[in-house]
Amino acid sequence: MARASHKEKILTVGMQVVHAHGFAGASVRDIVQAAGVPQGSFTNHFASKEAFGLEVIDLYFANARKTISETLRNDQLPPLQRLRAYIDAGIDRLNKNHMRDGCLLGNFAAEASGWSEPIRQRLNDVFDEIQQSLAYCLRAAVKAGELDAHLDSEEMAGFIVSSLQGANLLAKAQLNPAPGERFRDLLFSAILPRIHAAKASL
Repeated sequence: MARASHKEKILTVGMQVVHAHGFAGASVRDIVQAAGVPQGSFTNHFASKEAFGLEVIDLYFANARKTISETLRNDQLPPLQRLRAYIDAGIDRLNKNHMRDGCLLGNFAAEASGWSEPIRQRLNDVFDEIQQSLAYCLRAAVKAGELDAHLDSEEMAGFIVSSLQGANLLAKAQLNPAPGERFRDLLFSAILPRIHAAKASL
C-alpha cells in the first residue's frame, strides 16, 4: 500500500511558516515540525529549498488568482468597483495578522530575488499577471466611460502594482493598514479622477 503524500501539507503549512518568519528564517526543520511530518518527507517532494519556495509562490498566487477573478476580471461588476474591491481585499488579507506578515510576494522579492534567479523570474511573471489584470479592469473602465479615453491603462496598472507593494511594506513595518488605505483613497479621490478632469478640460 502506497504511503500517503505529505507534499500538500508541507506546502500549506510551510507557506504559513515562511510568511511568518521569512524564507531565510524558516528552516526545513521548522517547516516539517510545523507540518508534523518526518524531515525526509521534505526531500522526497522538493529537490531543494529553492524548489519549495517556487511552489510556495505558486500556491500563494493561486489564492490571489481567486481574488483577481472575483474582482478585477469580474465583468458583472462596474470596473472601478472591481478595482476598489481588489485593493480592499488585499488590505483585509494583510490585516488578518495585524500587518505582521505583509505580502508574501513582496517579502520574497525583498529577500530572495537577489540570490535566486528562478524565484526572481517567477515573481516577475506573477507581478506581470497582476498588472495585466489591472490593465484589463482599467480598459473596461475607459470603455464604460468611468475613466478618460486617453488613460494609458498599462502604465497606470504598473503604477498601481508598484504603489501597492510599497504600501504593503510600509504597512508591515508600521503594523498599520494606513499606507494601503491612503493609497486607495488618493487613487480614487485624486489620481484617477484628476486624469479624467485634466483630459476633459483640453
